[in-house]
Amino acid sequence: MSETWGEDQERSEALARVQAVRAEHQETLLAKANVVGVGIGFRKVRGEATGEVALVVMVTQKVPRAQLTPEDFIPDRIEDVPVDVQAVGELRALG
Repeated sequence: MSETWGEDQERSEALARVQAVRAEHQETLLAKANVVGVGIGFRKVRGEATGEVALVVMVTQKVPRAQLTPEDFIPDRIEDVPVDVQAVGELRALG
């Protein structure tokens, strides 16, 4: 039972850390080219969720690093929090 509590505690701490990093960096990330949203979710590798809590940066499309300006590059980690860039296309409000 203590293992489950420990895992839950670790996940809660990871989630709190990602929330704090999101709050601090969201505005800067949204100013980058192609970025349409910033959220919290699970890191994906080859389309499969890993269970690792991450800062999810949503972009219209993924662009090769060589085609990005240094200002628009999104790092793999921010303040030691994993960052997962996910292509979501154009986002539009329903109305």
